[in-house]
Amino acid sequence: MASWLPIPAWDGLHPLIVHFPIALLLVAPLFLLLGLVLPKKWEGFRLSALLLMLLGTIAAWIAVSTGEAAGQMVTDLTPEISKAIQEHAEWGGNTRLIFSGLTLLYALLLALPLWFKSLSCRALTVLHLVFLVIFGASCLVLARTGHLGGRLVHAFGVHAMVDK
Repeated sequence: MASWLPIPAWDGLHPLIVHFPIALLLVAPLFLLLGLVLPKKWEGFRLSALLLMLLGTIAAWIAVSTGEAAGQMVTDLTPEISKAIQEHAEWGGNTRLIFSGLTLLYALLLALPLWFKSLSCRALTVLHLVFLVIFGASCLVLARTGHLGGRLVHAFGVHAMVDK
């Protein structure tokens, strides 16, 4: 059945999905930083950061799932391509787990003032700064994962089957 808006099968969605976790998770720390720099808008920025992390993490789960399906469809596997796919898959899985944990940790960090009313503004600022550094370092893992995926496409010519 032909459609004016062809939607690829699950194994062909990977190239359409992968940019969402990258973009959303790389923008989230900017909102954290803006919240620290602009204290009057603190609450809006931290909730926006959490929403970006949540959406980015959900997109990471979908990206890993579609990537696993796409990886099974690759034909003409050389040992070098097989190794590159495996490395990208491992980094993708690690990225998903890291940002799942960080998103949960940040939600807990936002809930701290509800549980500990005596927590000072200074202590919260320090905790947010520490979280920002950890999140920023984790973005390097995300970037490495994306680089390995780009290498599969641009160096090895591996493409998901988008048109079916």
